Amino acid sequence: MSQESRHVYPDADALAKGAAIDLQRHAQRCVAEKGIFTLALAGGSTPRKLYTVLASDPMFLEFPWDKTHLFFGDERHVPPTHLDSNYLMVQTTLLSTGRIPAGNVHRIRAELPDANQAAVDYDVELHTFFNTAMRFSQCPRFDMILLGMGPDGHTASLFPGSQGLEEKNRWVVANWVEKFKSTRITFTFPVLNAAHSVWLLVCGPDKADMMFEVLIATRNQANYPVQRVKLLDGFKVWLLDKAAAARLPRSY
Repeated sequence: MSQESRHVYPDADALAKGAAIDLQRHAQRCVAEKGIFTLALAGGSTPRKLYTVLASDPMFLEFPWDKTHLFFGDERHVPPTHLDSNYLMVQTTLLSTGRIPAGNVHRIRAELPDANQAAVDYDVELHTFFNTAMRFSQCPRFDMILLGMGPDGHTASLFPGSQGLEEKNRWVVANWVEKFKSTRITFTFPVLNAAHSVWLLVCGPDKADMMFEVLIATRNQANYPVQRVKLLDGFKVWLLDKAAAARLPRSY
């Protein structure tokens, strides 16, 4: 049975610190129980704050990075040195500390000319890791997937009206995003909804209207991809700052 909860922080900095504390505890618990922690990362400014805290604050020196395997929930179709690259953002924050073994980082090869091939290759990597090393026979079950939400209700690179929303079999797809006239490589809902835990990190006043739509009005669900994050058996947690939660009832 899946569970859903919400936590509201005073601001984005407080959210990043609180999330880092809970993430370290979660990672330590997973490693103690089974010797490994699998984490899928998100792009965006709020996750960047989280990664920066994890990398720079001494209280997180005990994070079990040597037992943590990092994956990417989505990526732009750009080289890893491009300013728009999620990998570059992670590299300049988390990876620059040198605490994470190179073999534990599973990036999307988004520099390939064919985005579909990059998606296929990453799909194969997930199958290899989870079906061989982790012995999962079906969809991978990440210990934790970090996600954001755009003002339009998109999450990962699953945008309103995009074909990737309807994918039922593949774990990774190259998804054309009309509003940006570009392709993104992204996890699909079968992967997101199979996770043990999904955290949705949402900050800023530009997200307040969509948070109201998603959590209170619940209208036009087919139009808001984030509403399709419905875990089969896990924990879905909304981590919001006060600005993003401004239109939610205080008792909510």
